[in-house]
Amino acid sequence: MKIVAMIPARYAATRFPAKLMQVLGSKTVIRHTYDNTVATNLFDDVFVVTDSEIIFNEITHHGGKAVMSMKQHESGSDRIAEAALAMDVDIIVNVQGDEPFVKREPLEKLIQVFENDFGNETQVASLMQVLTNQASIADPNYVKVAVDRNMNALMFSRSVIPYNRDGKITPTYYEHIGVYAFRKLALIKFTNWSMTPLETAEKIECLRYLENGVQMKMVVTDYMGVEIDTPEDLAKASLLL
Repeated sequence: MKIVAMIPARYAATRFPAKLMQVLGSKTVIRHTYDNTVATNLFDDVFVVTDSEIIFNEITHHGGKAVMSMKQHESGSDRIAEAALAMDVDIIVNVQGDEPFVKREPLEKLIQVFENDFGNETQVASLMQVLTNQASIADPNYVKVAVDRNMNALMFSRSVIPYNRDGKITPTYYEHIGVYAFRKLALIKFTNWSMTPLETAEKIECLRYLENGVQMKMVVTDYMGVEIDTPEDLAKASLLL
């Protein structure tokens, strides 16, 4: 089974333009992400997939592998699907470019979902972590996920799910971490579907799978580090070096 990691990397981020090219310690955010993904030794290959010559050059000039997108894309999954189409690969792991503290253990758990799936039933899997901070639970920037007893996703939302109506129990809240693994065909199908109503409303791309009847297996992991969405996140990340 050939397993490849792809890192979608868009230069013009809405909240923090050029965030992937910000310097974190001795190198840029995108190089931290790429180098740490390679260092897990889990993948047959690792590529950055980007719409930016600046990011492309940043990776390739330091000995890494990058692919230029041929057209504009709405989501990271769409971006890597274009690159994967011509590749001989079975499983594709989508590592977010703004996750510079990528670690082996969470990605290994994600890959094991497919290695242990002898019936090839799992098409898509993703990571989540337990949320305990009430401010984070209420924050729409934190995407929440509700799961069934088999750890399949029931719903993703920026709202609080589940809603604790009576306040008599303490539900477990999960944050969706935007790291996915797909079988190649599932990813290609994703790009051929139109954006769905819930996806459009929530601006959460993985809802497109659920709305098309594709289950997503969720894997609980510890936090992977600081996601760089704002200048404040970059300052926090610098303290972890």
